[in-house]
Amino acid sequence: MILAAASSFHQPAAPSVTIPEIVIGSLLALLGLRSLVKWLRTEFLAESWREQVLYALHVSARVGLWFAFAGFFFGLALVEDPARFGWYLLVPIGLAGVQLVTAVVLGQGVSSDVGGNG
Repeated sequence: MILAAASSFHQPAAPSVTIPEIVIGSLLALLGLRSLVKWLRTEFLAESWREQVLYALHVSARVGLWFAFAGFFFGLALVEDPARFGWYLLVPIGLAGVQLVTAVVLGQGVSSDVGGNG
């Protein structure tokens, strides 16, 4: 009777944690911290508030990409069913899009007049 009661208490299997994904995720998170420190130390002299906002978006997207990739690898390692989080692919794509658009606009210069001369 005691043997039957003891065998009915099964612990669920531990999620399979893979070391390479944890290591890669940790390295990417450290690179994200390094990037954050680097960009916080970089001085940007904006001519308008629009340039300051664009620069802040650019830096946030650039640093956020490192953390998004780290989150991807941590998710692969720690989540039991990573296929449920297929939408997460949109996070780095969105951040890369924001980074691209802000880089282009900042590279062209933000002018106060809409029409411009060419």
